[in-house]
Amino acid sequence: MANKILMVTMGLDIGGAETHIVELSKQLKTMGHDVAVVSNGGVYVDEITAAGIRHHSAPLNRRSLGCMLRSLAALRRIIREEKPDVVHAHARIPGFLCGLLRPLMKFPFVTTAHWVFETGGALRRLTNWGQRTIAVSDDIKAYLIREYGVAEDHIRITINGIDTDKFSPDVPGADVQAKFGLDPTRPIVSYVSRMDADRALVARQLIEIAPQLDKQVPGVQLLIAGGGNVFDELSAMAERVNTDLGRKAITMTGPRTDINRIVAAGHIFIGVSRAALEAMAAGKPVIVAGNEGYHGLFGPDKLEQARLGNFCCRGLPLSDPQTLLEDVVQALSLSEERRHGLGQYGRQVIFDYYSVRRMAQDCLDMYLQVIPPRRVLMSGYYGFSNAGDDAILQSIRDSLQSSDENIEISVLSNDPAQTGSRYSVNAIPRFNLPAVWRAVGRCDVLLSGGGSLLQDHTSTRSLLYYLSVMTLARLRGKKVALYANGIGPVNRPANRRRVRRAVEKADLVTLRDHNSRQELEAMGVARVDLHVTADPVFSMNWADDARVDEILQTAGLAPDQPFAIISVRSWSGMGDFPARLANVCDHLNTAHGLPCLFVLMQPHLDRDISRQTIAQMHTPARLLDQPLTPAEIMGVIARSRLCLAMRLHTLIFAARACVPLAGLVYDPKVSSFLAELDMPCAGSVADFDADGAIVQLDRLMADYETRKADLTRRSEQLTQATEQNRHLLLGVLEAK
Repeated sequence: MANKILMVTMGLDIGGAETHIVELSKQLKTMGHDVAVVSNGGVYVDEITAAGIRHHSAPLNRRSLGCMLRSLAALRRIIREEKPDVVHAHARIPGFLCGLLRPLMKFPFVTTAHWVFETGGALRRLTNWGQRTIAVSDDIKAYLIREYGVAEDHIRITINGIDTDKFSPDVPGADVQAKFGLDPTRPIVSYVSRMDADRALVARQLIEIAPQLDKQVPGVQLLIAGGGNVFDELSAMAERVNTDLGRKAITMTGPRTDINRIVAAGHIFIGVSRAALEAMAAGKPVIVAGNEGYHGLFGPDKLEQARLGNFCCRGLPLSDPQTLLEDVVQALSLSEERRHGLGQYGRQVIFDYYSVRRMAQDCLDMYLQVIPPRRVLMSGYYGFSNAGDDAILQSIRDSLQSSDENIEISVLSNDPAQTGSRYSVNAIPRFNLPAVWRAVGRCDVLLSGGGSLLQDHTSTRSLLYYLSVMTLARLRGKKVALYANGIGPVNRPANRRRVRRAVEKADLVTLRDHNSRQELEAMGVARVDLHVTADPVFSMNWADDARVDEILQTAGLAPDQPFAIISVRSWSGMGDFPARLANVCDHLNTAHGLPCLFVLMQPHLDRDISRQTIAQMHTPARLLDQPLTPAEIMGVIARSRLCLAMRLHTLIFAARACVPLAGLVYDPKVSSFLAELDMPCAGSVADFDADGAIVQLDRLMADYETRKADLTRRSEQLTQATEQNRHLLLGVLEAK
């Protein structure tokens, strides 16, 4: 499920942390999330807005009391407007201000630690690491634990994810070379960093060694990109060197957003942290050097240590001009083959360890730890040992949780212990009013469905129960979704009025067949958003072959033996139906070589009538009388050649498995489903005509392959249609 994410950072000018935030935001947007950024602005604002990411301005880059108060007011307004699912702060001031607002505004709060800060005096008070913290290296994680006492299990280490399409050997550098008057036939050294006093040590050293470098590598060109508070000073130094050399050996570009092309313009790269990783992705040999330390020319021997410090060089000896000079000369003197090999190795390191998608997934995993779960309470005919309704429960649960693992599902059940253990849900006794009251209060959406809940064919009491739960949800301010419902029959006028009012007030209505929509329209339901989808079970998978072989063997059938599935249930007014059905089952065996296997969808209602039918047959038949899950029953049906059933969900199992079927109608929902599939009706249970049923079944078998192909196409359509149930419900959850 898509999340709404608000990134809060100081600014979006050139810098490793800033680029990290830009790439993270763009990747989260690509993955379907809604992202907005709050910052003081900078050169990357145009890039993120072009990617569809909203930008809000606030003076988050200054510690002055006035700026912080203005930022606090701006953040409060922006968070109210955006209503984010999670606020993700980067850097000390954004984290501190978001930490002040969180107790009042109750938003989930995550931070990323990109660097280490001074911890003395009042500065410690200006730090808030949120509910969870993401660290970009192992040493930063250790720093958080040591200096701030952040719990180790509240920290996740991520990476500086790199866009390997943006930074690639295929990116041209000729336009940058032409813009700055660089000679592509002469060696070019690219360098990227912020030109701030605490970041520009290596840039300063490069300018200092330029005259010596020119002597050892004649015609060498330094391309130095970045802006900051010492840029003017360094530019003046570079101009003096250029004047002394009598040529433009050093080009100071100032801040740039086309860093990938700056990197591409050079033959080697010098930098640290994210800039070094980007150059590696571009296939350039890289000298890893920065204010924190010096690592030198990167290769396989330096991978482990570099990764531990996130290519930041913390804890290593500081860069010195002489070592830097020697390594630059060495790198520029490499053979073309050796230079290419180092570049390829660096790019493979990025693929192996630093993908931008992994960085985004690390953040999403951490968001899940702080974002409250979206809570769905399911109301239906659950906990009655009915394989059809249990299949509905399982299908809905699997569908929702496959979309978003942060969805928490609870179920009102007649047998909470069995439902909870079998389907790994929080099950609540459906007739315990205090427990139901509390469960409704905790949920975000009441999901009523699927199945034929809104009908008075069995009893008005059942209808009133489901309507009462829906009413309770509305009283408690919860969303109500009718999910893949089969409507009717509703015969009593008062009940029809009750159903009409409930449906018109629901936040979402999806229906499993067109007859249900027609029934609602006949009741006077005027809403146009009655979505006809499909039964959730069309998304369910059946048990694996080995388990099905085991079940069939227990039933006395060989794995490859053809057979017919029979599914019946006790119902009023059946008369001599078992004897008549026995004749039909005998015919399937003698005429088509299909011995009959009776399955029990709800054992206490199906067992006796199945045994009565078998007792009156003249050919062998088997009763599958063992505890089975819905997936196991569907797996058995999938092995059959034909299904003849009263039970609606036996027919649905067969249709899902593309097994040709015929229905025995005891309830309008069965005839409605047969009409949806254009599959034959074998007769009405109340006045069952065995000869007529045999005619229908013979026709089905005579045209078997064509009917099977038609059923397969229709089953695929219904499988796709059931996905709409999930998408529509997720929309209701996201709008809560």
